[in-house]
Amino acid sequence: MEKNSYVEPVFLISAVAEILNIHPQTLRQYEREGLIKPSRTNGKIRLYSQKDIDHIKYVLTLTRELGVNLAGVDIILQLNKKIENLESEIHTYKTRIKNINNLAVVPDTKALVVQKTSFDIVIVESKEE
Repeated sequence: MEKNSYVEPVFLISAVAEILNIHPQTLRQYEREGLIKPSRTNGKIRLYSQKDIDHIKYVLTLTRELGVNLAGVDIILQLNKKIENLESEIHTYKTRIKNINNLAVVPDTKALVVQKTSFDIVIVESKEE
């Protein structure tokens, strides 16, 4: 039997409710509040992935263990998304800086001979005594 992908929606609402020991209505409420977004079949049946289940566990931890209300959960989820986006931007900028630094050619100041391009003209004068 082939193992399902982490993000592949395969669980029905009843199975998820049983796995998480919650009422299916709780999942419907979370969806109405915009806290979760399960996939839908053409027949409008909700399907959840393992990633969705892990996300719901996080929401349940916030509400049950930390006492956060659903409005607070929504704000936390939005801030988490914003942090992810900013971390991604930081990574992009760090990569750009690294690439720029790798391309920069800094002449060796200890070198006795400095290579000149074909466009440089060097004039050497000698003093006659």
